[in-house]
Amino acid sequence: MLTAAKTLSGLMGLCIGDALGVPVEFTSRAERVKSPVTSMLGYGTWDVPAGTWSDDSSLTFCLAECLCEGFSLDAIANSFWRWYHESYWTAQGEVFDIGNTTFLAIVNWKQGTLPVKAGGSSENSNGNGSLMRILPMAYCHKSLSLDELIARVHQVSSITHAHLRSQIACGIYISIAVALLEGADPQTAYLQGLQDIQTIYSVQEFLLEKPHFGRVFSGEIAKIRVEEINSGGYVIDTLESSLWCLLNSSSYSEAVLKAVNLGGDTDTTAAVTGGLAGIYYGVENIPQQWLNQIARKQDIINLAERFARAVYS
Repeated sequence: MLTAAKTLSGLMGLCIGDALGVPVEFTSRAERVKSPVTSMLGYGTWDVPAGTWSDDSSLTFCLAECLCEGFSLDAIANSFWRWYHESYWTAQGEVFDIGNTTFLAIVNWKQGTLPVKAGGSSENSNGNGSLMRILPMAYCHKSLSLDELIARVHQVSSITHAHLRSQIACGIYISIAVALLEGADPQTAYLQGLQDIQTIYSVQEFLLEKPHFGRVFSGEIAKIRVEEINSGGYVIDTLESSLWCLLNSSSYSEAVLKAVNLGGDTDTTAAVTGGLAGIYYGVENIPQQWLNQIARKQDIINLAERFARAVYS
């Protein structure tokens, strides 16, 4: 049985990556090469204190908390509404960043649209807003078959991002996260995760989308030159860059700092990277100074403990 340390490693790993990226979000790669981030900074892009995390972590925590009570898409959607409308699960009591696709989906749900129909389904709705928050679903792997788990992952993605491309990105990420949770090293988890999910994404429904994931499914994403790795808000870019950072690093801190210093959508790239790196390296290998700086640290620890009891009891 996995302990609360394992749930905390993923949740805190994601959150700290997010917080490292928040102050330099939208800065260019050239800026980051000239002045790389090496520590937990404050203010910058969003003028918030060091250790402040963004919507990436907020919605991740909302999902994890809902999963403590079972699986309800309406409960998850309502939690997202509370985050936006009541500043629920925010770092400093305010929402300072929300993607347009996520905003529209939350409004759609509040106006009566079913959760799985609320998210954007056009090709232009393939930002990284569901990938950034999907990590808690990996912890449900003990009680579900992979087919059942990925079906639920697709549903949870669809609350805000319903296009098949976003669903597949979330599915690949969760399959790799599950392999890490089961003890694989990053390279093995990457290949195992792809192998495990191949059958699911070989059915007709997904075939037209699969070519968009060619670099990921090649099994050689780590070999791509950094100049060819994009780090914007497109879901494919975030999936590729997070895997690239994880596979080209040998510690948690190296992975998340590499992600931040790609520039662009720094908080989300580092959050998505950090979730996987946290699982593998463990919370004990996250720099203590960063842990001490993170907003609402004890609340996150308490959530991880409740979540562990819920999914592994």
